[in-house]
Amino acid sequence: MKEIKAYIQPFMLQKVTDALHEIHVRGMSISELKGCGREKDESYPHHASEAVVEFTPKVKIEIVCPNEECDAIVNAIQKAAHTGRRGDGKIFVSTVQEAISIRTGDRGDNAI
Repeated sequence: MKEIKAYIQPFMLQKVTDALHEIHVRGMSISELKGCGREKDESYPHHASEAVVEFTPKVKIEIVCPNEECDAIVNAIQKAAHTGRRGDGKIFVSTVQEAISIRTGDRGDNAI
């Protein structure tokens, strides 16, 4: 199993969730957050001596899926969230060692 974490622009959320629904992804968690990355917005006025960090709003999408669905999900997110501008976001994929349904006790792919 894989865990996909995607950090995207908030205004792209509907487009991304529509793309995920098209490939029959129904289970996901969405969180609103703020953060900063390696790339800075060059149009933002700042001074080198200031130690101010600008946090920008993002949306985090978390999905746990069987290994064979991972590439399709990542491709759908990447395509739907792409604007070509700085700050489009990032996608991280990790291996999930185990999944357990609290209600049924199912494990592995059956739990997701």
